[in-house]
Amino acid sequence: MKRRELLKASMAAALLSAGNAGLAGAAQAQPGRYARVRPGDAGWPGQGAWEQLRRDTGGSLRRVEPAFTACAANPVSPACADMLEQLANPYFIGDHPAMTQTSGWQDAWLSRPSAYAVRARNAADVSAAVRFASRHRLRLVVKGGGHSYLGTSNAPDSLLVWTRAMNDAVLHQAFVPAGGNSADALPAVSLGAGAMWSDAYAAVTTRGGRYVQGGGCTTVGVAGLVQSGGFGSFSKRFGTAAASLLEAQVVTADGAVRVVNAHRDPDLFWALKGGGGGSFGVVTRVTLRTHDLPQVFGGVFGEIGAASDEAFRALVAAFIAFYRTHLFNEHWGEKVALRGRRLDLSMVFQGLDRSAAEATWAPFFAWVGERKEYTFKGPMILSMPARHFWDADYLDKHAPGIMTRDNRPGASADHVVWVGDREQAGWTIHGYESAWLPARLLQKSEQSRLADALVTASREWDVELHFNKGLAGASPEALAASRNTATNPNVLSAFALAIIGAAGAPAFPGMPGIQADATRARTHAAAVGRAMAPLLKVAPWAGAYVSESNYFQTDWQAAYWGTNHARLASVKRRYDPQGLFFVHHGVGSEEWSADGFTRIA
Repeated sequence: MKRRELLKASMAAALLSAGNAGLAGAAQAQPGRYARVRPGDAGWPGQGAWEQLRRDTGGSLRRVEPAFTACAANPVSPACADMLEQLANPYFIGDHPAMTQTSGWQDAWLSRPSAYAVRARNAADVSAAVRFASRHRLRLVVKGGGHSYLGTSNAPDSLLVWTRAMNDAVLHQAFVPAGGNSADALPAVSLGAGAMWSDAYAAVTTRGGRYVQGGGCTTVGVAGLVQSGGFGSFSKRFGTAAASLLEAQVVTADGAVRVVNAHRDPDLFWALKGGGGGSFGVVTRVTLRTHDLPQVFGGVFGEIGAASDEAFRALVAAFIAFYRTHLFNEHWGEKVALRGRRLDLSMVFQGLDRSAAEATWAPFFAWVGERKEYTFKGPMILSMPARHFWDADYLDKHAPGIMTRDNRPGASADHVVWVGDREQAGWTIHGYESAWLPARLLQKSEQSRLADALVTASREWDVELHFNKGLAGASPEALAASRNTATNPNVLSAFALAIIGAAGAPAFPGMPGIQADATRARTHAAAVGRAMAPLLKVAPWAGAYVSESNYFQTDWQAAYWGTNHARLASVKRRYDPQGLFFVHHGVGSEEWSADGFTRIA
């Protein structure tokens, strides 16, 4: 999303905490029901037990202190000032065991640190932590990139398995999954669970000259994105990130380290391809297929303003028709946004050169230019050798300002982030909705209904259409590979994912200077809901993308996984019968209290 339009309101940590208090109260153990333990409970491990875990993990266990401890003692101290300044850097947030990339969601959750964390270096460390949590009835949390909008990578009073240090990348010319044969060999990359997409793209594309299908935001964790399905800018050509998974190493609830693929534990392997992170085990390594790199990646950008409501309605209708005839194919991805009476273009392309991209858009730009009721800022059409798409040195020289670096001393040169994504660092969500829009709405007989719904929605809040997050119009190879994943099958027939979201400034616990404005946040959330309503009228069974969806989604089993949910539930029962792995609205979570501490079914 273009977060600068959304990050305009501050949130109060105290009010968010009050929302969490209700969840905590619901988790108190009831007679006869299994309950996990918290610090101070009779069953909480003693110091000797924690010391043994420290030894078992080679010294990787640590107590987790709240991020803003320095500010509690002295809000004007240099240490506190440095913390506040670094909040603009998502890599800093990711490197802090007590923080998550989202600081909370109004009336839903607030980012709070675990009691202890294991900074895992390998699968053996993870196995030791999993066994310890199971033996002592602890709430277990897994964090890699820490980008979960739904708060699934944090929980107070828990043991955190923190995979950040497991960020290696190894390229393979001909990878053969365990149990396979030479006929299965494919070019691939193996990535540790703590790797981010900036690590992956630097290794595979910038230095390796190949392409791996991953996420658009470079600070998102590789393993988490794959387990949630995963969309990148070029999904219509290469499919979802989950579709490229060849093999995974995963620690299951019994502490076993398993290597799973199409030959070994194929049902668990399938569940990891879009079944949701943190529900089936702790993934410690993924091996993803790599693809031949296109010669060119490029983008088309611009802003078109309309002088009246009628002109805006005509503009939206014209764009829908243009998209259907010119852009509804494997070459185009990313998004457009409806903001007030403005249409913002932020599209990318592959498999075309710049002249072909210009020719593609010429009819639409001519239509706009012929009409005095529109003002056009742009267009800007960029293209570059695909190998340099994530190359910060190249971009600094040829397209300055579109990426920034992790500017801390000693930071990896590979750690870069798109400027627009940096604006969400630490944000607090007010409201968020997504819905897959079926390709039938692009039929001529349906285009008018779609245009009306989009315009009506945009009067309530900004609406974005992410075309790369719907696979209708994709290449046959992308569709075939993505069909064999656990993601809601609706994605295969959707031309776009509609996203509507509102957010405010960071509001971590203990952070000084927070301005309380819960009323405004709730007003924003209500507007987001009203904006989504007309889209769901034209797409009533749309489904939603688990990583970008409403925390309060009522039909989440069907929305996230559709007909795949029953199979996922069966896999969950087989590999995690006691429910060690719990995340909000994850497979099997309906059997637990909202905070995951008390089994209720």
